Amino acid sequence: MGGKLNDLDKQRIVEAYIECQNYSEVARVFEVSDYTIKKIVKENQDISKKIELKKEENTKNVLSEMSKRTQKKISILDKLLDGIEQKASNIDAFTNVKDLATAYGILIDKDLKMTEFQSSQGEEINAKILIPAAHIAKPFVDLNRIIDDGKSHDIMLPGGRGSTKSSFWGEKLVELLENHPNWCALVIRRVANTLNQSVKPQIEWGIDKLSEVNPKIKHDWNIPKSDYDITKKSTNQKVYLRGADDPGKIKSIKPPPGKYIAVIVYEEFDQMNGMEDVRKINQSVKRGGNVFIEFDVFNTPKSKQHFANKEMLISKKDRIILHTTYLDVPKEWLGDKFIEDAEWLKETNPKAYKHEYLGEAIGEGGAVFENLELREITDEEIKTFDRIYNGVDWGWYPDPWAFNRMHLDIARRTLFIFDEDEQNKKSNRETADILINKHKITSADLITCDSAEKKSTADYRSFGLFARDAEKGPGSVEYSMKWLASLFKIVIDPIRCPKTAEEFNSYELEKDKEGNFITGYPDKNNHHIDAVRYGTEPVWKVRGQ
Repeated sequence: MGGKLNDLDKQRIVEAYIECQNYSEVARVFEVSDYTIKKIVKENQDISKKIELKKEENTKNVLSEMSKRTQKKISILDKLLDGIEQKASNIDAFTNVKDLATAYGILIDKDLKMTEFQSSQGEEINAKILIPAAHIAKPFVDLNRIIDDGKSHDIMLPGGRGSTKSSFWGEKLVELLENHPNWCALVIRRVANTLNQSVKPQIEWGIDKLSEVNPKIKHDWNIPKSDYDITKKSTNQKVYLRGADDPGKIKSIKPPPGKYIAVIVYEEFDQMNGMEDVRKINQSVKRGGNVFIEFDVFNTPKSKQHFANKEMLISKKDRIILHTTYLDVPKEWLGDKFIEDAEWLKETNPKAYKHEYLGEAIGEGGAVFENLELREITDEEIKTFDRIYNGVDWGWYPDPWAFNRMHLDIARRTLFIFDEDEQNKKSNRETADILINKHKITSADLITCDSAEKKSTADYRSFGLFARDAEKGPGSVEYSMKWLASLFKIVIDPIRCPKTAEEFNSYELEKDKEGNFITGYPDKNNHHIDAVRYGTEPVWKVRGQ
């Protein structure tokens, strides 16, 4: 909680202690010491009386529940006796009375035990599963309670890195389905091929965490490696994972009989193609039930004109907006390295820190690279460069073959792009000669090439060049673009690299049909940008760089 506790804080602490009567648990929730809790409780003169009243209330509730169960058993016994009398009418008149009495006793005892067993099993199955308080970061405590009020909610979760917003929905989704056997869920990302590497592990993590409450939960979920659908085996509930790039597969979803999609999660919500696409998906999915919980989860886009930032300005009766940052999360959850990286960026690039870690919209337009510095890079500077990277984007016509050479100053998070080439209708042999003769590339210089043409990369190797294919993979474009945009500076010499300077300087986010910016990177006029991404892949591919 930090700082001096006011009267309202103390009142909340007393109420929390009366509820659970555990100093350590209350101390953890309010982020103070056990000693502070004990002191505040001791200072409250009415605490003993309040605790006794709470015990009396709990006792009444328990007795009431026991009474209900007793009446239920009596009702069951009456029905059993009626059945037994019916069975007795069919028994031979010469049956020994003693044997008959024994048989009745066995029958009653057996049926009652079976009924009690089934009842206890039902209570165990129907017992409410709750996320432990220790699993929830402080900002999500109130939200967690609100979600359980039985109403529909449209929940927007913007923020910065490390705010645990994805961890929260990952466990909350599982909890909601555990407690509502007729609910299913749908988790969406813009592109389907990112699902297995992102949201599926998040849900699996949520299942593992909630299994700490009841170990049986983990064994009740089937998480296939290849298929996108996750199934709760005992109830046949589904968690559907879908990409917005194939709306047909979303529209064709048919939940099992008696169930409907009640929970919808848009992971990386800002990467959707605008609110029109979101509305279309919701219209086709939100059917067959009365309660719908939607999570829109995303790191705040840089541009204030981004559709996600503009959507948060629109008020809706069922909308909840919760902005969170890593500062709201216990440090031990994130680790020293995460905190060190955040503090380092805060010192070296405050603007990038505000965007990435505090989740602030710091840009006015849709420019992707607001960290450009177009200036001369001198021969003297180039002589000092020791981390040289080379990248090639294949092309023929009208798309050109593009080459870039660059240096990365890791300590200052500054990229220097100081050499380029661009050609149309040139063979692999001809472009290899250009690299060797014009740009002085040797067999010791690593060149990372577009993996779309593996044969061309192999040709380069046969010509004596040290060439490799870029690894790419799902999400690589978004990740590498964000990495480039997060650098303190990208210095480009417009004399040495005029085409590269033009591409970087004019490159903007995509727009949706309504003219709002979205987190999409247009695949046009970006040949040198791609060459730079491929060339620096050995750096940005290492997560955390």
